Amino acid sequence: MKDRPEVQPARGKLGVLLPGFGAVATTFVAGVEAVRRGIALPFGSLSQMQTIRLGQRTEACTPLIKDLVPLAGLDDLVFGAWDPIPDDGYESALNAGVFDRHEHLEPIKGFLQSVRPMEAAFDKRYVKKLDGPNVKKSRSKRELAEQLREDIRAFKASSGADRLVMVWCGSTEVFIRPGRAHETLAAFEKAMDADDHEIAPSMLYAYAAIKEGVPYANGAPNLSVDFPALEKLAADRGVPIGGKDFKTGQTLIKTVLSPAFKARMLGVAGWYSTNILGNRDGEVLDDPESFKTKEESKLGVLEHVLQPDIYPELYGKLYHKVRINYYPPRGDNKEGWDNIDVFGWCGYPMQIKVDFLCRDSILAAPIVLDLALFLDLAQRAGMKGIQEWLSFYFKTPHTAPGLYPEHDLFIQHMKLKNTLRWLAGEEPLTHLGLDYYDHLD
Repeated sequence: MKDRPEVQPARGKLGVLLPGFGAVATTFVAGVEAVRRGIALPFGSLSQMQTIRLGQRTEACTPLIKDLVPLAGLDDLVFGAWDPIPDDGYESALNAGVFDRHEHLEPIKGFLQSVRPMEAAFDKRYVKKLDGPNVKKSRSKRELAEQLREDIRAFKASSGADRLVMVWCGSTEVFIRPGRAHETLAAFEKAMDADDHEIAPSMLYAYAAIKEGVPYANGAPNLSVDFPALEKLAADRGVPIGGKDFKTGQTLIKTVLSPAFKARMLGVAGWYSTNILGNRDGEVLDDPESFKTKEESKLGVLEHVLQPDIYPELYGKLYHKVRINYYPPRGDNKEGWDNIDVFGWCGYPMQIKVDFLCRDSILAAPIVLDLALFLDLAQRAGMKGIQEWLSFYFKTPHTAPGLYPEHDLFIQHMKLKNTLRWLAGEEPLTHLGLDYYDHLD
């Protein structure tokens, strides 16, 4: 096992930078402020509410995670954002329609109005269903990236932040496969100079963050930081990175149920998933090219969990279909419906149907909080490059080249907690438990 690093204390303010200031980002910002004022609780956040067991079960030692490792406190968070739509936090949150206006937004209206998005590095060719006037102008993509770097420095100075993290909360971009432009930093920067179409806006934010020494997490399925050029840049600069695509509703359920089927050696003949959602996210995904990016993220889960190459009789003929439908009346209250055809002893068929009427941004907001705090912790611990221990939060976990991603939610959770134990100088748990029974021999 690697030597435990020395974790620097979380002194001063932590600035959380948010590319994309729509439903997810405003729900996160408004929720943090509501918790700070005592009018809400941070349900869904492991960093704030979950305990972590240390030692044996008989010791009954289960501190809160935030009491085990030195995380930034909620009172120390300050917020910055970019968005092509210039609405302040209050107007954007009203438009998103996630929080109740009178119970949660009006009491913090002044605070939300103080958070105004900076001009975005935005290009409608990558998000065809979205537009807005609050957009940077430049002669090249390299110049756009430099403008973002200037924004980062200016925000740090104006907000008084001692440290920064960046969490992408923007829309799903059109599908891009890694190519030559993504292989080396020199190729990537040359492509930026040439305005290469293979360089999407989210990549510019990731590049700017890493160059400024700011940890970066990708909350969308975009190709953003998960390619060789930026992976190496992050490692060289000592910057933690992670992604991609927040694991919120339907995929969360898949990573719970599919490990259960494999654990019991139950076969799966088919898994049909459909979603209906409104809000900006649903409108963006109504474009086939953006949907392709999301589809790739959602489809990979079952293959990696169920391992059809190892269990061909159980999963080798699995038919997996994903559909997303834009339905404006639903707003942020997404519905994820799954029909699962399973089979058991001697091949006899059974069915499971799941209808998850979830609130997408309510599920995503605590993920943004945890990622911001854990990425900051990782940087203060000197952990650089890909942070696979944060896979728990993502649909498509970012891993080292050649290493398959772990999608099983329970394995991800154990990895997350064991990493926190390691950072705190505690022993990881194996759950072997044989020593409890030694006295019975």
